[in-house]
Amino acid sequence: MKSVVLQHLKDNKSLYIEEWRKSLEQHEFTKQGSTFSSKDMQQEMKDEFISVVFQSIELSIEENRDAMHRFANRLIYNGWAFSEFIRSLQALRRVVLHDVSANFTKEEFVDVSVVFEDWLDEQITRLAEEFSKIQDEVMTMQKTAMKELSAPLIPVFDKISVMPIVGTIDTKRAAQIMENLLEGIIEHRAQVVLIDITGVPVVDTMVAHHIIKASEAVRLVGAECLLVGIRPEIAQTIVNLGIDLDAITTKSTLKKGIEAALELTNRTIETNEQMQSNGGLKR
Repeated sequence: MKSVVLQHLKDNKSLYIEEWRKSLEQHEFTKQGSTFSSKDMQQEMKDEFISVVFQSIELSIEENRDAMHRFANRLIYNGWAFSEFIRSLQALRRVVLHDVSANFTKEEFVDVSVVFEDWLDEQITRLAEEFSKIQDEVMTMQKTAMKELSAPLIPVFDKISVMPIVGTIDTKRAAQIMENLLEGIIEHRAQVVLIDITGVPVVDTMVAHHIIKASEAVRLVGAECLLVGIRPEIAQTIVNLGIDLDAITTKSTLKKGIEAALELTNRTIETNEQMQSNGGLKR
């Protein structure tokens, strides 16, 4: 029976596409976040969706899944609302079942409609699976990017890296900072790490605690940690709160921190005159 139904869909493909397209004329596909989409963009996506659905009749399961994957990829990266496309399949269901009821007996209609419904459900399931798979991949990439951007460890000289921190530090972000810090030290083979808190608006007891823990972790993996970017108001807050940062080398600016880091790695910054006479950066 399935082969009979699929053959009927093939034989009447042009009719179904025409009727389905007509029913979709009043159906406007929307984009997430109310992003504008022109009539041409609307029609292009409708035509592509119609093509993908009817191509599945002649494709293998793997080929059909690949086609659905490509289409789902376009939906996500162009911001189309997935639900709109699923809803539009209801229009196809009405078109096909109306035709089937006129061309098959009542007894045949029951069997044909069941097979057709199963075929249509397969298309919905495959599209939903591919959409969900790609969405998960995108979310994973976004989380990775956010993690890296949250507190990246940037190599500035051989064996010297800087981690600029911007914004507030809570427990969750502190854990990310710690992870990025330790992974970055191993990756860049850093001997000295400068944690730059110039962009941290407030340093309270909790923030100081996280910084101290990060510094201790850096030392455990064999590197030195310098805390830089301590503005006067931050320094005053640290003193008023009685926060003990004696175990951490601190510098007021990143420039001073880099100079200290160079000294720790037996190097110095020289003037142009010194570079001409001594050959540049000492190593």
